[in-house]
Amino acid sequence: MGLLSKKDGKLITDPLADNNPITIQVLGICSALAITAELKASLVMAIAVLFVLGVGNVVISLMRNIIPSKIRIIVQLIVVATLVIIVDQVLKAFAYELSKTLSVFIGLIITNCIIMGRFEAFALGNGPWKAFLDGIGNALGYGVILIIVGFFRELLGSGTLFGIPVLGDAIEKTGVYKYGYENNGFMLMPPMALIIVGLLIWVQRSKNKDLIED
Repeated sequence: MGLLSKKDGKLITDPLADNNPITIQVLGICSALAITAELKASLVMAIAVLFVLGVGNVVISLMRNIIPSKIRIIVQLIVVATLVIIVDQVLKAFAYELSKTLSVFIGLIITNCIIMGRFEAFALGNGPWKAFLDGIGNALGYGVILIIVGFFRELLGSGTLFGIPVLGDAIEKTGVYKYGYENNGFMLMPPMALIIVGLLIWVQRSKNKDLIED
């Protein structure tokens, strides 16, 4: 018997493909547009959401029977805000420069529709283990899209990955590229992130006709 049942396994695998929070549910688009100009920032945001959503879902699930329905949204906001503060403080301690770049967007995790949606739609109605798997699955689905978009935007926009030159050659002392690669500044603009997400949606629906709306 495997560690996960087939039903539990789908809580992780479904958000990676057929029920992806960005390409199918169209949630969390703002961060996909804002922070994916660099692959490193995309990766850090993906990890931050993975922590917040995974732990947050468990906390809400554990408290689900004692949270008064009238204040459940307030409780959810307090839980996610606490976890975001932890993420922010860890970034400031170990990656200060990156924390300054992502400071505003890390704070906006509090209002991320994916997180509040999973709290409301799943964690409040399921046990901690299933809530944890659901949180991890949706965070991974979100993170995969961010990393793909960040990969192409940095590679084609700056010619680098994680700040390391990849396309063309390093700039010589004369300031001229040996192989003449010109960075595509349009790739670094927010509209390009939307275009890449749109292409991912098109590819996904081309592979799975069931996702195409009538």
